[in-house]
This record gives sequence, C-alpha cells and structure tokens, in this order.
Amino acid sequence: MSETQKKTFAVLTSGGDAPGMNAAVRSVVRTALHKGHTIYGIFHGYEGLMQNRMDELQERSVSNIINRGGTILYTARSKEFTTEEGQKKAVEILRSRGIDGLVVIGGDGSFRGAQKLSALGIPTIGLPGTIDNDIASTEYTIGFDTALNTAVQSIDKLRDTSQSHDRCSVVEVMGRNAGHLALYAGLATGAIATLIPERPFNLDSDVVDRMKATMTTGKHHFIVVVAEGVGNSKDMCYYIEQRTGVETRLTVLGHVQRGGDATAMERVYASAMGYRAIELLEQGVGSRIVGVKENRIYDIDIDEALSMKKDINELFYEVAREISI
Repeated sequence: MSETQKKTFAVLTSGGDAPGMNAAVRSVVRTALHKGHTIYGIFHGYEGLMQNRMDELQERSVSNIINRGGTILYTARSKEFTTEEGQKKAVEILRSRGIDGLVVIGGDGSFRGAQKLSALGIPTIGLPGTIDNDIASTEYTIGFDTALNTAVQSIDKLRDTSQSHDRCSVVEVMGRNAGHLALYAGLATGAIATLIPERPFNLDSDVVDRMKATMTTGKHHFIVVVAEGVGNSKDMCYYIEQRTGVETRLTVLGHVQRGGDATAMERVYASAMGYRAIELLEQGVGSRIVGVKENRIYDIDIDEALSMKKDINELFYEVAREISI
C-alpha cells in the first residue's frame, strides 16, 4: 500500500457495556493494521473524545481480549457531545489527530452521535453493541447472546431452590424499554409467564390464573420472568403471593447480565462486523450501520436504520404462552 493510500481510523465504545465489544475492538484494530492503516483507540466513549483521550493501537494492544467481557476502551456518556457546539468540537479534535474515519460500537444513542459526526464530515460506522437486542436494523446485537446465557444460567439455578420449597421466583432481567432478553430467557427456562414492555398484561389472567390452573396438574413451583421496564417487581411478588398462596420471592439479576466472557457466537459476529466496518471506511464510506440480516453481515444507511422500529418475535411470544404451563 502506498503512503498516499494510508489512512488513520479510530474506534470507541459508547453507552452500556456489552460482552463482545472487546472482540469487535480487536477486529477493528487488527483489520485496520493488516490493511496498512493507523488506528487509534478513544477511551471513555464520547466523553473521552471530547477530552482528546486517545492512543495509537498496535496488534499487541488487543491481545487476549477476544473473550473478555466489558470494554478495554471503557465507556461513558457525554452531555457536552449532545450539543451542536460539542459535536463541532469533537470533529475538530478528530481532524487535529488526522482521523479519516471512526467506528462507534454501541446502541441507539451512540448511533445518533455517529449520525451527527457523519453529517459534519467525519465518515462514521456504527456497530450494534447492546445486550437489549433492540437495534431494529439488525437481527442480532453484540452482547445479547452472552447476557441471555447469563440470565438463563441464573434462572436455572433459581428453579432448583424454588422447586425445593414449592415457591414462585419472580426474576427481573434487564430491559427498560425492550423485552427481547426477557422473552428469550422466559422461553428458554420454561417460565410460567413472561412480562415485557411491548405487550400489555394483566397479573390476574397472565400470571395468577395460569399458576392456579397449573397447580391443578400437580406443579407447585414457578418461574415468572419480567423485564425491568414493566413495573414494580416487588409489588408484583406481593400480589402474586396474596392471590395464589404460593410463597413468592424476587430476584433482580441486574448488572451481572452485562459481564462475563463473550460466547462463541458473540465473538464470531463481532469479529465479522469489525472487519466490515474497516472495509467501508477504507473506501471512504461513512454514515452506515453494520448488522446481521438473514445470517449475513450487511450495512445500511444510518438515517434509515434509526428510523426503524423493532418489535419482539411474535412466534416466540406465542410459543412461550402456549407451552409454559
């Protein structure tokens, strides 16, 4: 590669951390270097960008991170960056470093920042990294599979103790505005009910009556999975116990779902997405979101991607309701 073709890129992680982000960072760095480019890592997301906190990375900078949860680049949100003045300042910083293109790994909010930078002349590519799996332009987001497996493993363990005591375990998983994690976890663990923000529910008909009907068949322990955004889980526990007579305990899984080694699927998709991001930037292409469609890596215009809305998998929702009895 001639010197005139050599470019300088940067990568940052933003928003909530998600397992697999490190695999994506590794792929971006190694791909850029393999193609003869220079690559910088921006630390602490957009906040770090505003503070010009970045270092040039080499092959060994990303050694032994493909499996690790979290993000070696750290992550943070930035109020300053949300302003027009802040975005212009960010562009000036990137240009002062000679950055020809930027990769942003994060969720919907992170992509809106990428959209602004692209509009201001910095080619920017977004990689979907969020455990919520709520990016409409992709069938799969980096972090979802690991978080799901963490939730399922925890619920399986809770089932053991629930069965020993004939209890009902209400398990709150992450998902303030999206119920994909709860739905998949509920289906995978045979929950008697799964409550998600995307669908209205009634505690009597959707939980209490189902429990009572199931008790007539000889079952006396239950799992109820709720997404954190559906309401007060503690109050739900009290209501269920009062109406069924079954001792009911609440377990909030919380941020444990964000951690842990990334699954094999996570590492494969993150690596392929990172590679595609550098391919686009090498061509001078920005304002795109990389994603998965029909099990293939593809990219889509960022404006179109952000205008899309993602609903839950209706088939999975119906299956969960029909067979979890």
